[in-house]
Amino acid sequence: QVQIVESGGDSVESGGSLRISCIITGLTVGSHCFGWVRQAPGKEREGVASIYTDDGSAYYTDSVKGRFTISQDKAKRTLYLQMNDLKSDDTAMYYCAARSWFDSICGTSRDVYNRWGQGTQVTVSS
Repeated sequence: QVQIVESGGDSVESGGSLRISCIITGLTVGSHCFGWVRQAPGKEREGVASIYTDDGSAYYTDSVKGRFTISQDKAKRTLYLQMNDLKSDDTAMYYCAARSWFDSICGTSRDVYNRWGQGTQVTVSS
């Protein structure tokens, strides 16, 4: 059974930094696509960043390029999202997500994923 548990969400001031993480367990060993998807109040879920575990290829939505970095620690089964220069528009619930199927599909679209965590709240105050 796949389990995804996020942590690290917090309230920060605009321009600040934060790192959120999630532990993903229960997946069969192999290449997967992992990512972060966020949802602000009253808005649809928006893919933020993704990584293909096989080669580490990373993908970002335009609004976070140059500010956010996705990374993985395979030994710890942990996915990270380092967020710098945070803006009020980054305020959202951040969900860690995984694509459990073995294929090469990866990207920021929320439709890529079929396994989800419960989310961790990030609030940026101006």
